[in-house]
Amino acid sequence: MEGDGDAATAPLLDFVDDRSAASEELLRREPVPFDVLSRLALWEAGNLWHISWASILITLFSFTFSLVTQMFVGHLGELELAGASITNIGIQGLAYGIMLGMSTAVQTVCGQAYGARRYRAMGVVCQRALVLQFVTAVAIAFFYWYSGPFLRLIGQTEAVAVAGQLYARGLVPQLLAFAVFCPMQRFLQAQNIVNPVAYMVLAVFVFHILISWLAVFVLSFGLLGAALTLSFSWWVLVALTWSYIIWSPACKETWTGLSMLAFRGLWGYAKLAFASAVMLALEVWYVQGFVLLTGFLPNSEIALDSLSICINYWNWDFQIMLGLSYAASIRVSNELGAGHPKVARLSVMVVVTASIAFSILATVVVMALRYPLSTLYTSSTTVIEAVIALTPLLAISIFLNGIQPILSGVAVGSGWQVIVAYVNVGAYYIIGLPIGCVLGFKTSLEAAGIWWGLIIGVVVQTVALIVITARTNWDSEVEKAQQRLRRTAVDEGGVLVIAAVDDDV
Repeated sequence: MEGDGDAATAPLLDFVDDRSAASEELLRREPVPFDVLSRLALWEAGNLWHISWASILITLFSFTFSLVTQMFVGHLGELELAGASITNIGIQGLAYGIMLGMSTAVQTVCGQAYGARRYRAMGVVCQRALVLQFVTAVAIAFFYWYSGPFLRLIGQTEAVAVAGQLYARGLVPQLLAFAVFCPMQRFLQAQNIVNPVAYMVLAVFVFHILISWLAVFVLSFGLLGAALTLSFSWWVLVALTWSYIIWSPACKETWTGLSMLAFRGLWGYAKLAFASAVMLALEVWYVQGFVLLTGFLPNSEIALDSLSICINYWNWDFQIMLGLSYAASIRVSNELGAGHPKVARLSVMVVVTASIAFSILATVVVMALRYPLSTLYTSSTTVIEAVIALTPLLAISIFLNGIQPILSGVAVGSGWQVIVAYVNVGAYYIIGLPIGCVLGFKTSLEAAGIWWGLIIGVVVQTVALIVITARTNWDSEVEKAQQRLRRTAVDEGGVLVIAAVDDDV
């Protein structure tokens, strides 16, 4: 992590590496004395905190960009708010899952390459990801541009579909910016460079609030103007991040300039990237799909309002856990690349313990404050009562957030995206979704029944991830990470060309 002066350019691994090697040696001397294990756990907790606090800020504020825009749009009128809201859920959510998922491949490959000190390979991998994600975003942009028919298909009125399509068209530049930002962010995270990105995101967030206010209240640019304002803010963030990569001394070894090597072995990397996209997109779409299903229930207005409020609180907790999962992914991939299986296993144990403890606290807080939390979004007595009735399910979901996203982060760091993608299909869409539909539409549970289906799917997926993680041979995972790096070609400049990275996933 960056410090002051010369230390600002020193990556965290330079500090961790010697300690990691010593820790690996201690952990191999079984049985490990309790006092030694305790000190190692505290050391690892410190490593995770150095990475996770900034990662959490990045995920929270990135998530809040669209919410801020939606809040300003709400002052334009109910129709505009309805169009923006359904676009954020039904359109932007789809692209969010794909782009975010594809970028996790950068975490896997760059994280392990960084742990193995193959620094120059990381710049090539980042460029490969930029090319692949930008092309994918251009394809998805057609869906944004012609999103009206899709919005009508999911039950929206003609007026809402027209407003939603207009808003989606204004978000096309934002989609392209997000596609470029995600690989760059993961490239920096793999090097444990997270503080500068957090500061940039925070600065752009403040800037976005200001220009949104100007666009909506001063210049009266309307719905399209609000969407374009969000797009502009994202491109500002892209420009700042790109400038940091190009000119910061912290990246002088990992970024050595643009290279045609990015186009070699592109298909091999693409297979891992698309598996990563499937893995995460299925999770994002799963939650979004349940919200959309609520719109088809009897008394759908109350059901949708109450479920949306609860999902908003769930999303805030999920963003925190997602930031923590990034830290877990970084630590696991770095240690596997460095050949430290025992330290990687210790990192998994520490991050899971910390996340469960936080989730228990968050669960207690949600249950204790269920009434005031219900009144923050609405003054309707009927909706408040519906939210309070759903709060126990929200508490269960928040507790599961303490396990499932963290283990998904471990999976990304280890390169298990293909396995987890299959698990997600089975748990979410073969088990959870049908159960939710039956309970929601065939019983009197309605919105609660739909949410029970969501919970059951997450429980099945969580149990599967626990079994996979518990049965993992970490020495074998180190060998797999090294095989990924050995199955490469190295040019005269020492640039590693990653190929066939998915064969052992």
